[in-house]
Amino acid sequence: MKVAIVGATGEVGRMMITCLEESNLKVSELDLFASYRSAGTILYYTDQPLTVQELKEDSLLTHYDYVLFSAGAGVAKNYAPIAAQTSELVIDNSSGFRQESDIPLVVPQVNGELLIGYNGIVANPNCSTIQIILPLAVLDKLFNLNKLIVSTYQSVSGSGHQGIETLMKQRKGTTDKGIYPQIIDLNVIPQIGGFLDSGYCQEEEKMHFESRKILSKWDLAVCATTVRVPVVYGHSASVYAEFEDAVDIKAAETALQNAPGIVYYPNTYMTPLDLGSSNDSHTCRLRLGTDDKSLAFWNVGHNVRLGAAANAVEILKTHAKYSGKL
Repeated sequence: MKVAIVGATGEVGRMMITCLEESNLKVSELDLFASYRSAGTILYYTDQPLTVQELKEDSLLTHYDYVLFSAGAGVAKNYAPIAAQTSELVIDNSSGFRQESDIPLVVPQVNGELLIGYNGIVANPNCSTIQIILPLAVLDKLFNLNKLIVSTYQSVSGSGHQGIETLMKQRKGTTDKGIYPQIIDLNVIPQIGGFLDSGYCQEEEKMHFESRKILSKWDLAVCATTVRVPVVYGHSASVYAEFEDAVDIKAAETALQNAPGIVYYPNTYMTPLDLGSSNDSHTCRLRLGTDDKSLAFWNVGHNVRLGAAANAVEILKTHAKYSGKL
């Protein structure tokens, strides 16, 4: 299996390499690409040194089984269509293609069947959407979801390495806001991305759209409030969901306990510091909401793993399984 990673030196790109290693996939060739500034960097895959190549117009004319992009929407818009002409599947982690009607937006445990017989570009959803949609999809099948209200607590690594650097510098005393609109150390910022005419910020609108698209529920009522918090890794979410049918807590617990990609805690809870190298969506504090047709729960996921690299590699594995490569 021939694989390429574009944006290999970034926070998510490096994690894609790690997740590929952990997957034990038989990768016969792995090519790494980044900007000219990062070209020449040495990274390691299964303890073998690989030199990062500069991404150029002709870099992706070579055939690959899978090309993983983690280089931002601008780079993806320019280069992913080129890669899609010569390679079987291009998995893009940016927001560049998520709203394209003819491009699948995939969380494999939820809608992986979209990959059957599919070649071309596939979009990796937003980090916070991925982690909450895993338990919501399970609950939707049981009780028919019709309204979602979510507040997120998103770590600074969601902004890339610059977010981590900004927090660390502020912890050492600088008052430079860095990449954020306000000081993030010992603070929370209820804004991720620019504000839109709707009054919602970009991250919130992403969650609105992506939740509907992944669940194929275009009439789903969604209200998100996304908040940046001074945590290095791990996004958290407080989720309130309303359903068409009456809720059975025991049935919900059983389904969550048996669902792939989810770790359910009936008697305790998860925090970002406890995540370690987990690729799962951690769901806990499940309880009735305002009535017997609603639920509330707490959800935590590693934003660089589950929310980005691990889901991209899971897309790769799922497609490889359906196409007979595994």
